[in-house]
Amino acid sequence: MEREIVITGDGSSTIHLPDWNEQYHSKHGAVQEAYHVFITHGLQYFYRMHQPTEVSILEIGFGTGLNAYITLLETEDLQVAVDYCGVEGYPVSIEEINMLNYPKHIKLGNQTIFNTLHEVSWETSHRLSDKFSLIKQQRFFSEIKEKGICDIIYFDAFGARVQPELWTEAIFKKMYEALKPNGVLVTYSAKGSVRRAMQAVGFSVERLPGPPGKREMLRASKVLG
Repeated sequence: MEREIVITGDGSSTIHLPDWNEQYHSKHGAVQEAYHVFITHGLQYFYRMHQPTEVSILEIGFGTGLNAYITLLETEDLQVAVDYCGVEGYPVSIEEINMLNYPKHIKLGNQTIFNTLHEVSWETSHRLSDKFSLIKQQRFFSEIKEKGICDIIYFDAFGARVQPELWTEAIFKKMYEALKPNGVLVTYSAKGSVRRAMQAVGFSVERLPGPPGKREMLRASKVLG
């Protein structure tokens, strides 16, 4: 499948797939979207609610590593230790990674840190800072069977328009089971079918204001009792 690097609305780059008319991040701003959906309404929200000293995050769609990168930077401000697992079926090539410009568009961005996320080996846990450890796993989302392993899920799969099989009740049941009690899942999607699939497996779902260019997004919580 053809792939090309394009510049999004906030000046940051992403990977575009012309055959699908789909990209890894919002065309309105890759960095803006990542911060709004996954940091503001995911990590920062969970921190405010629970004041943890340690947080475990599962990312569904490691992709370009943007979400992992900004999460690593955020650990210094929050003073919280993060154990991060990024799952990806089709890893991005190093050649493509070298053409991305995220460190230039993020406050305190560091090219060396961004490169390290991609240079470390897969299937092994690596401590990249005092407060951030990373394991990258190459597998399909349908293969996730772990129970109660994470506090937060960044659900960043390709959209339901091009990969509807990733947005089903079966997948969200796996996500629900992977979360610890009171855990949250955040995603850029706000489709009614996605919200209903989440609710069907037990999630309490909120519609939230979306990032630039998108009216809404979803946050799903595993609330027990």
